[in-house]
Amino acid sequence: MESRSRHSSSPPSHSSIAARVQVPHAQAASTSLRQKSGRRGASVVTTPGGGRWGEHTRQLDGVYVDEGDWLVEWLAGGDGPGGTLASFVGQMTDAGIWSRRCPTWPEAAWRARLWSPCTRASHFVSTDCSDCSRPDEKRYGRTSSSPVRTCLDLDSDGGDKLQKDTTLNKRERFEDLMEERRQSSDLRYAMRCYTPVVYKELVPRTPSALRSVVLKSDSVQYVIKQLAKETGESPDIISDEAADILEKMGHSLRLSIVRFFAFTLSKIFKALFQRVHVNEEGIQKLHQAIQEYPVVLLPSHRSYIDFLMLSYIMYTYDLSLPVIAAGMDFMGMKIVGEMLRMSGAFFIRRSFGGDKLYWAVFSEYVRTILRNGDAPVEFFVEGTRSRTGKSLMPKLGLLNIAIDPYLVGEVFDMYLIPISISYERILEESLYARELLGVPKPKESTSGLLKARKILSENFGSIHVYFGQPVSVRSLATGILRRSHYNLLPRHIPRRPSGEVYRFLDALGHKIVALQQKNMVISPWVLMATVIIQNLPSLTLSDLTRQTLWLKTIAETFGAFIDWPDNVTPDKVICSSLALYHNIVKTIKDHIVLCQEDTQAKFTMENIFKHTVTTLMCASYRNQILHIFVRPALVAIAFQNAQSRRREDIFGYFSYLREVLSDEFVFLPGNLVKDFDEGLYLLMKSGAIQGSQVDLYISDKGNATISFLSVMFAPFLEGYQVICKYLLQQELTDDFTEKRFIDVFRNYAAELILRGAIKYNEVLSVDMQKNALASLVRLGAVEKLKIADGIICKVNKQTLGRVVDMMVPRMPVKNAAVARL
Repeated sequence: MESRSRHSSSPPSHSSIAARVQVPHAQAASTSLRQKSGRRGASVVTTPGGGRWGEHTRQLDGVYVDEGDWLVEWLAGGDGPGGTLASFVGQMTDAGIWSRRCPTWPEAAWRARLWSPCTRASHFVSTDCSDCSRPDEKRYGRTSSSPVRTCLDLDSDGGDKLQKDTTLNKRERFEDLMEERRQSSDLRYAMRCYTPVVYKELVPRTPSALRSVVLKSDSVQYVIKQLAKETGESPDIISDEAADILEKMGHSLRLSIVRFFAFTLSKIFKALFQRVHVNEEGIQKLHQAIQEYPVVLLPSHRSYIDFLMLSYIMYTYDLSLPVIAAGMDFMGMKIVGEMLRMSGAFFIRRSFGGDKLYWAVFSEYVRTILRNGDAPVEFFVEGTRSRTGKSLMPKLGLLNIAIDPYLVGEVFDMYLIPISISYERILEESLYARELLGVPKPKESTSGLLKARKILSENFGSIHVYFGQPVSVRSLATGILRRSHYNLLPRHIPRRPSGEVYRFLDALGHKIVALQQKNMVISPWVLMATVIIQNLPSLTLSDLTRQTLWLKTIAETFGAFIDWPDNVTPDKVICSSLALYHNIVKTIKDHIVLCQEDTQAKFTMENIFKHTVTTLMCASYRNQILHIFVRPALVAIAFQNAQSRRREDIFGYFSYLREVLSDEFVFLPGNLVKDFDEGLYLLMKSGAIQGSQVDLYISDKGNATISFLSVMFAPFLEGYQVICKYLLQQELTDDFTEKRFIDVFRNYAAELILRGAIKYNEVLSVDMQKNALASLVRLGAVEKLKIADGIICKVNKQTLGRVVDMMVPRMPVKNAAVARL
């Protein structure tokens, strides 16, 4: 056997390795899509001529192979059959024979690969691949006497190429679920064998058994006894109340309802979306994580589709269906609410207030599920759907409950899975825009759901679902948290998180949101929306194409993953996106304008709000990329407005802007210097700024980049300035509520827009107004006071005046006379 160990630090464990693979020649290049089985997460591989699941299959180390069309044998030591498939794969990997996907191999055959714990240990070679030199190796990658080969010959120059590209890029790691669904029966998919992997091979408890354990737990019984002492009521009455809370709250998973949803959602998703991309590498890691420790799924939240899509994906890949925290609003939906409960949802109040019993039952319910690994728990760390397209600040209450089993030592470790869900077009885009203008959110109802059927005729593009690397709570907490103080009190006694724990939770929540942002996929329309909204009221199609391509280059330089189609001309990409978003933009005489665009002479107060709806819809897509640009943009704005070009002055202004906008954008706590260095590095990397350790300068070609980034964030700075100035000369009483402020300010801002005194309509957004008020409270410019009727706000005009002065631009962008390195 020829040695293949030059890419490995250790030789193979056996003297010879060989594999014989028999595949019908007529079917080799058209192997059908794999079917997911339930046995330890293994895959079932079949061919068009093979039998269905369970008829002609046999198990080889957890991998189910169709005996009619596939035969995998392995020889270890050259003496005949021996070892296992896992050891064979291990020897392949140890020998340095890394597998690589052949670019010409059909998608269906690639997805039919045999999975193993090592993602590099699966290999197919195309029958049409020019890189596979010998005819008999073109099918199997080798002859019966030759060593196993990858698609690229490691003995040739291709070996260097393989070393330089040992991992697939993000786009290649995505698989389209809808492709398989469009080629096979939805009914067969829904009714297939579903046996998900479980935590430590434990048998999950039934919902009724789970409720019994929760009610009998020490923590719930302790609170019942305490409330009985405080109120004088009988413990039995309080116990009945706890049982009633749990009955209304708890999930009641039924496989029949899950199958119904699997069938129905297949029909709906095929109608709504062109493609649903999932990174299967993340699925494999999740598959392993579920078997090791309790798992918490933490997806981004942009649409009601999020939790339906995740459960659909988990069912598709034979993973345990998650138990999902849902608002009580859904429980009020006739029939649908109960069906959601039977598919894994449990319902909680939006606010618990001071209800100790409800808090005790809810927290113990979540802890019990995680402690015993009954199912993954899923909730949205942002708390609610983002109406703006930006990530929201993390909410820490449920996160605190979720990691409590680790903090008190009931589990050795637990995994948090950040999940990024990127929509090309969001179903609720117009509803979100109206809610941001103060229109009340429609109540969730079955009748409303039925009325929404008309959206099935719309095209909402593609979805990318990226399952991130499992985050070990133990790894993050080691050296930061001291859990010894939890031993000072019995575990069942309720306690508030200490300052140390709260800081850890805050950092953890921000880290999860940052990981979600990192793996977001940016569509071409996001770039186009950014360009369009900076060139209102209109720009030509050629200018849109040119600026979009320029922005694409900058975004990729800053680390964005742009889902730009291959082998398609830019003009076609632009026109395709314009057609998809026909409800936001239109073309008039080769000029791109917003659909509600009117001339200034026609503007009335009513038209202002109509126009703003479309503006906010367009802005919501631009907002999807702001996390990529926020750090370099704040450095650019600081460069324009600092007192000098000295690095320390620019850093000082950057730190002020970051503090002001910390409720608008997610920054990791304690990362001020790192954020500045990152922003400055990216500007230097793009060639926009040059300088030394002391002074910084705009390069000859950097003016365009600095100006573009500054204008990108101008709506937020202008909005905050207008809000601050309004509070300085407010017509409100000295003390006001947040609701009254928003109602009065909205009309004030609309009048300024009507007079042309404000450029950006985004100041009308309720989200911006609330974030600005929260920022002013944090800066001490506004004080919140608790009274009997609620919370009122009081303005500190002296502090607020300083905030306004700091936000006024002080100097324009100037070209550097000499660019210094």
